[in-house]
Amino acid sequence: MAMAVPLLLGAKVVNVQVPFLFKYAVDYLNTFDPATLAKTGGFLATFSTSLLLGYGVARMSASLFNELRNAVFAKVAQGSIRTVARRTFLHLHNLDLTFHLNRQTGALSRAIDRGTRGINFVMSALVFNIVPTIFEVSLVSGILAYRCGAEFALVVLGCLGVYTVFTLRVTQWRTQFRSQMNKADNEAGAQAIDSLINYETVKYFNNEVYEADRYDKLLARYEQASLKTTTSLAFLNWGQNFIFSASLSAIMLLASKQIMEGTMTVGDLVMVNGLLFQLSVPLNFLGSVYRDLRQALVDMETLFSLHRLQTSIQERADAAPLLLKAGDSQSHVTFEDVSFQYIEGQRILDGLSFSIPAGKKVAIVGGSGSGKSTIVRLLFRFFDPQGGRVLVAGQDIRDFSLESLRKVVGVVPQECVLFHNSVYYNINYGRVQATEHEVHEAARMAEIHDAILRMPKGYDTPVGERGLKLSGGEKQRIAIARAIIKDPPILIYDEATSSLDSITEMNILSALRRVTKGRTSIFIAHRLSTVVDADEILVLEHGKVRERGTHYSLITDPHSLYAHLWHKQHSAHTKVMEQLDNGWIDPCILRVLPIKDRLGLTSPNNETFETVL
Repeated sequence: MAMAVPLLLGAKVVNVQVPFLFKYAVDYLNTFDPATLAKTGGFLATFSTSLLLGYGVARMSASLFNELRNAVFAKVAQGSIRTVARRTFLHLHNLDLTFHLNRQTGALSRAIDRGTRGINFVMSALVFNIVPTIFEVSLVSGILAYRCGAEFALVVLGCLGVYTVFTLRVTQWRTQFRSQMNKADNEAGAQAIDSLINYETVKYFNNEVYEADRYDKLLARYEQASLKTTTSLAFLNWGQNFIFSASLSAIMLLASKQIMEGTMTVGDLVMVNGLLFQLSVPLNFLGSVYRDLRQALVDMETLFSLHRLQTSIQERADAAPLLLKAGDSQSHVTFEDVSFQYIEGQRILDGLSFSIPAGKKVAIVGGSGSGKSTIVRLLFRFFDPQGGRVLVAGQDIRDFSLESLRKVVGVVPQECVLFHNSVYYNINYGRVQATEHEVHEAARMAEIHDAILRMPKGYDTPVGERGLKLSGGEKQRIAIARAIIKDPPILIYDEATSSLDSITEMNILSALRRVTKGRTSIFIAHRLSTVVDADEILVLEHGKVRERGTHYSLITDPHSLYAHLWHKQHSAHTKVMEQLDNGWIDPCILRVLPIKDRLGLTSPNNETFETVL
């Protein structure tokens, strides 16, 4: 700023000298007598040439100062934009899940983009347009009053006053059209991004034309507002030109009158014309600067309103770090009379209480809407319970810093969304400091290493937006590898193998038994066959623990909800066993299957069969 402001003032001072040099050149040439050229030894010609060269140098110098000012000030503007953009980005990540569940990605992206551009425009407008224009008008008015008379200064000030009032009034009237245009643009952008994100859903239901029609309706609204903006701009431009041309004619009439009276020269006429014309450049931008300045302030207000949003998940000022390592005996988890609801009056968890001992594997099962995934969100502090407490290592998780809490908890989510980057990047994201060997080892444990090597570019293969280039099973295995490489003492698997075939699922579950050994593990499952080896199974119903116990203790109780769910899921297998017992199917047919030990179903002769039957 300290460098840019002097360059700005220098550019304006030099710029004002240009009409004077032109005046002197015109006066010299107007009084030039060829007969005296020889007597002066060519001095007159040399002097006029110097004036004209000086005129060119002054114009070039003014331009140079302006460009240097732009180059120097760019660091100020871009540095501010970068700082605010980074703060905004970090703040959005720190907002709670409620905000992100309600957001519209397209509109949010445009709000951030416009807000940061608005910062640049406001700073540039103040430094390069408004303040310099006021300085230049004061300078020109003072010069004209001193050199030509007060009436010249009054014409300039009158021109400026009428021009400014007209421009601001018309621009204020036009702002409504601009707002309508921006609103339509936001809605069109949000709808387009939402539709493209859900590309596959659009295809599944043959709704391409429907989506295009919805988009076109928003574009039509944008078109109407844009036409009003353009036609009103034409009226504004013509009005500005009319006011300026009238003022220019008036000041030139005053100059010509004094020329005829002999008090001014032709050069003075040129000078007056040049000074007023130089004012036309910043004045021409007054309307657009005012309009864009108002819009930029609105955009900045939208951006800064995001900063004023406060997350409901607050970290205490005296929050202590949670220091746990894999296998730590303190890594036990407790839910103590926890109540939670997303919507007022619709409880998801209702006085839920349970404890998961350190190093044990506990499964949580139940019907849809029973609160299984909500448990994950509460443990990760995406939400805080409305009642009760969630404890880790015997302390309320609200006493710990968010960063340290989330560092010790690893999650494989039910919906595995990947970054639009390479396979390696997505696995390494679990712990960005991990070595290449650790990434490959995690991929092997997740049964995805060999599949990655068969990809066109191996670990450098791009996965596409949200991992759309990969199958559901591949995405889940990459998500599992990402959780493995994080190496947390507490692991949560939210239906982590739902998109896998039986063979891969059993291989991964076998690998997970090695990974989870000594760690506190929470398995949330719909397919009960994946949690039969859990140390304890919690069966949720209506936001409470209805039953708890091992697989065998629950399955042997004919009245348990778990047994009911188990038999519902395995009714087909039960029928097979009944047919075997009744001799309807020869067990020899099953013995030829090469795959053993998949589900644990046995015949009377203790032979194990594959579910593929």
